[in-house]
Amino acid sequence: MKTKEIEFNAEDLVGSVEALAGHLSGKSKTTLRTKTVAQVRAIRKKLNVSQPVFAAMMNIPSVTAASWERGRRRPTGAALRLLDIARRHPEVLIAS
Repeated sequence: MKTKEIEFNAEDLVGSVEALAGHLSGKSKTTLRTKTVAQVRAIRKKLNVSQPVFAAMMNIPSVTAASWERGRRRPTGAALRLLDIARRHPEVLIAS
């Protein structure tokens, strides 16, 4: 079995250890990013589509898109990333 040589990068290691130390000491905080009702609605309106069409573009149930806009649920994970892409580059979702 062939083994692959691993490159050692001291700067990466030091950076990772410093980040861990900051997290453990409470100096750096993990933030949860989300979108507000107004932000989700603004993204959909920028695309100039209805909630059902927006849901289809996002590959989510229509009920989920409506829940985001009513504030009953908040987008998470991959949906947040896709919303960021839609906000910055709406043509990507329109082309799909």
